[in-house]
Amino acid sequence: MKHSEFVHLHLHSQYSLLDGAIQFGPLFKKAQELKMPAIAITDHGSMFGAVDFYHAALKSGVKPIIGCEAYVAQGSRFDRGQNTANSKSSRANHLVLLVQNAKGYRNLCKLVSQGYTEGYYYKPRIDKELLAEHSEGLIALSACLQGEIPSLLIQEKEEKARESAQFFKDIFPGRFYLEIQDHGIEDQKKVNKLLIPFAQKMGLPLVATNDAHYLNQEDSEAHDALLCIGTGKMIKDQNRMRYEGDQFYVKSAEEMMALFPENPEAIKNTLKIAEECSYTFEEGKYHLPEFPVPEDSTINTYLEKIASHGLELRFIEAAKADKAFSEEKKKKYMERLMWELDTIGKMGFPGYFLITWDFIKHAREKGIPVGPGRGSAAGSMVSYALKITELDPIEYGLIFERFLNPERISMPDIDIDFCMDRRGEVIAYVRDRYGGSSHVAQIITFGAMKAKAVVRDVARVMDIPYAEADKIAKLIPNDLNMTIALALEREPRLKKLEKENEEIEKLLSIAKSLEGTTRHASTHAAGVVISPRPLTDFMPLFKQSGEGQDVTTQYQMKDIEKLGLLKMDFLGLRTLTVINNAVNQIRAKSDGNFTIESIALDDKKTFDLLAKARTLGVFQLESSGMRDLIRKMKPTSFHDIVALVALFRPGPINSGMADQYVRRKHGHEEVKWEFPELKQILGETYGVIVYQEQVMHIANELAGFSLGQADSLRKAMGKKNKNIMDEIGEQFLAGAGRKKHNKNKIEKLWAQLQKFAEYGFNKSHSVCYALVAYQTAYLKAHHPAEYMASLITSEMDNTDKVLKYMQECREMKIKVLPPDVNESMRDFTVTDEGIRFGLAAVKGVGTGAVDAIITARNNNGAFKSVLNFAESVNSHALNKRVAEALVKCGAFDSTGHNRASLFAVIEETLSAAQKTQRDRDIGQESIFTAMGGEESSGVAVKIIDRPEWGEREKLAYEKEALGFYISGHPLSEYTRDLKLFATCQAANLEKARSSGEARFGGVIISRRIQTTKKGKTMAYLIIEDLTGSIEVLLWPKLYKKSVELIESDEPIFIKGKVEIDEEKGTSKVIADDIMTFEDARERFTNCVHVRMSTPGLEEETLMELKEIFEKRRGKCPAILHFMVPGKGELVMVASSSPVKAEESLIEEVENLLGAESVSFE
Repeated sequence: MKHSEFVHLHLHSQYSLLDGAIQFGPLFKKAQELKMPAIAITDHGSMFGAVDFYHAALKSGVKPIIGCEAYVAQGSRFDRGQNTANSKSSRANHLVLLVQNAKGYRNLCKLVSQGYTEGYYYKPRIDKELLAEHSEGLIALSACLQGEIPSLLIQEKEEKARESAQFFKDIFPGRFYLEIQDHGIEDQKKVNKLLIPFAQKMGLPLVATNDAHYLNQEDSEAHDALLCIGTGKMIKDQNRMRYEGDQFYVKSAEEMMALFPENPEAIKNTLKIAEECSYTFEEGKYHLPEFPVPEDSTINTYLEKIASHGLELRFIEAAKADKAFSEEKKKKYMERLMWELDTIGKMGFPGYFLITWDFIKHAREKGIPVGPGRGSAAGSMVSYALKITELDPIEYGLIFERFLNPERISMPDIDIDFCMDRRGEVIAYVRDRYGGSSHVAQIITFGAMKAKAVVRDVARVMDIPYAEADKIAKLIPNDLNMTIALALEREPRLKKLEKENEEIEKLLSIAKSLEGTTRHASTHAAGVVISPRPLTDFMPLFKQSGEGQDVTTQYQMKDIEKLGLLKMDFLGLRTLTVINNAVNQIRAKSDGNFTIESIALDDKKTFDLLAKARTLGVFQLESSGMRDLIRKMKPTSFHDIVALVALFRPGPINSGMADQYVRRKHGHEEVKWEFPELKQILGETYGVIVYQEQVMHIANELAGFSLGQADSLRKAMGKKNKNIMDEIGEQFLAGAGRKKHNKNKIEKLWAQLQKFAEYGFNKSHSVCYALVAYQTAYLKAHHPAEYMASLITSEMDNTDKVLKYMQECREMKIKVLPPDVNESMRDFTVTDEGIRFGLAAVKGVGTGAVDAIITARNNNGAFKSVLNFAESVNSHALNKRVAEALVKCGAFDSTGHNRASLFAVIEETLSAAQKTQRDRDIGQESIFTAMGGEESSGVAVKIIDRPEWGEREKLAYEKEALGFYISGHPLSEYTRDLKLFATCQAANLEKARSSGEARFGGVIISRRIQTTKKGKTMAYLIIEDLTGSIEVLLWPKLYKKSVELIESDEPIFIKGKVEIDEEKGTSKVIADDIMTFEDARERFTNCVHVRMSTPGLEEETLMELKEIFEKRRGKCPAILHFMVPGKGELVMVASSSPVKAEESLIEEVENLLGAESVSFE
């Protein structure tokens, strides 16, 4: 097939962020249609998309050319334009650079990296010094009108243009081209007339390009919208950046020839350049950093030595815990270890394990909490022996091949959880150990414009009102892979709007064009790459603008893996920080030898807590849906917790797997074993296929698959590729046939495997996270105060969670005490009375003041009075604002005076204390102190006992100083009403169906009054109850009716509809009515509503509910609400007699079905 006579060498993809709009899939489809043999990518100042582009090109049979349109500073890359002397030299011109070979690729990586790390000033700039140093292997094109030579020529500075051209000609001998373009712009036509004779004079070749920023001519409007999104302008704005005309698209060879009929060589040179560019990425080879081993060892023998020793230590630990291994069992474990070591050695990954072992060992030595493992790495005995993971893979039936498949060699992938607060220390250690920031970096990630987000973005630049745009965006379903086109098929209301409203039709058209475009770059939450050589030998580096920003890679995670570099995830897990802080408090207060690793996994008190679903604050087990499932399952073993982590997902819940597990666990459904081999594999999950490892074991035992083959089966099931599944299915049936299994039964089993395996979960990960879940449940059961104190400390930046956990403390009969200058530390701590607020929680009291208070107390003992406090604490850290906040929150209550009395003398106290400190600084002492008096000052401040602030004022001050009510709550007197009439609280609003009714009470903590377009007044309220806060919207009619009520400080009761934004993970209530609690009592006593979810619900539970109703007969009908996952709500009237609406009914039903399952109406 004859290819076209032109190749695009100047093209901006979506990775020219918010400027280029070309996506690779459509690009290469068009390239094939145009029969283009090659195509280049030349994004602005970066190479973000190079690897993705390269693979997409090869897949399409098009030759990829890697390049970049660089910004070249007119002076030095270090000039910043802070003054007029260097402001001009800090400007930059464009220059297109194309990679010829491996040397050129490395040079381009270095140039682009230094543009970000050294030259960034509005743009990532390089300079001519760098270009001269790194020009080898690169072809340069003079670029667009922003190029240096075109810019000088249009300014009639030909001599300077000649100097510039000569410079580029010298550093790119035979590799520098003058670029001619024609987008219908007048200045381009002028420049082209000058460039053509200029090229002849300079002896330089011409090359024709089209500065492509979008794919097709009709995409120019969408591209213009993209520019507005990037610059924060409106499309209608006159004075803004815009591309003149609609010619910046991927043109055909014929279109390009028609533009330059008198310069055919400029067209032919595109093919010449394409032929000279022949760089290919080196793939299929791994580049691991060298781990230093002793001289008498190889990398393989050293790993064997460390791992063997580690396993022996595991045997010793087991013996100390009265769980000694038999010799036979030791042999079995050692054989598994040796087989894994042999496999790892053959695959070439010993260094990977040693590197991981080393930084985890360092973390433990430094006291940095490390998780027990995550993901498939827990299936490795080597990982267990090296203490990379903490779970015995044989005991839990975990499979090495699920982690490393010897039949399909790929880099291991070990993700590690570290304490959130100290994860950075581990990354710093790795960076220092393996060559510094030139060899170790965090990894970039990109955010794309998804369906809802792009509709909102485009609507904003089209100046469509937010409310209207939000309404349109919300019509797009929340499915993970939803597109605008698919939404128009599925949602008739959206389709109707598109047909009936021209503006919305235009909005959706532009949004569809931009959908999926890369929007921004950020740092991956966990990914770190470690290179054996400088990273710029493999990839370019990136640095966000601004001081103190980390250097990251320019390639994202999947691209780095393709290049064969070592990538690891260093995750920060808040729960590890919570556990560590709780353990430290336990050791300090009650048990100096306590360790979380030594707790028994069959502790009765822990399982009692779980059976009651008191799991708020327990890792992985605290959501309301999970608590429902726990309540029904009533876990009795660690294996049940492992199953809970795996089962609580939409697939297993909606498919009935969770129900089946619960029924079988409680003996309400018989477990039948069609094959005796299945009992060993599925026994712990009552015959339900819950884990991917179970699928692998079944294929291994019943069809004779190797575990490597079984892992391939597992992967195929996850991808749902029918052709591959059909092929593997034939192998499965044939293998089972060879083992003489019944054909009909095997076919039935295969069908079952296909059905359940798509919901199967990685058991290795489930076991690891179940252990963390169990540890937190154990701490909550045995050391509730220490655990809750640590938990609240960890969530201090999340007011709603703090409120929820404080309420949980109250229900657990643990007092939450205000800060106290004589007792509080920085964070929440446990005292004999309860949990004491930390000083760091007081608003306006910064780190310096907290440290100064604790230091003064440690040096001088407890503060005897406010004056003694003010004299003792460094005056530089203590001011009126700090002192007022401490009084308001109750931090001086222990000094013997009420808050109102202390607040009245703050200024006088601080003034007296400052005088004392000045006297002390100049060496003077009061006579009183010199004679051995206890007070540190002879200055007395008389505190007059005043009446204490009223309850409401006192609580308001606490709220102001801490963000929370401590000594009470405005809702406390309405607790009974909330129990009887509210259907939800802030903490469980997510349980309410979107558009379902919600009734709740609270205190208004924020009001935002707004005027509609029609001039009417509406309001947004933030309502706080005992568990958190809820956003409430009042439309004008209700606002007008309720204005006096919402302007008062009285607690209110609200009835409305819940609106859930699943995309943002937020919810609000559209109020239908607002009333006082007195009004609520009158309105909501007609019937009793009982709500329950169906997963795990058994007939036995319904019979118990019926018995409760029979005991409490009355006048109110009982309405049953059954929440069916994926199907909505089923409502029916209970067939038993009407019931009495009273608190004892609520208590009994909630003991059976869980909190908030009963409400009155």
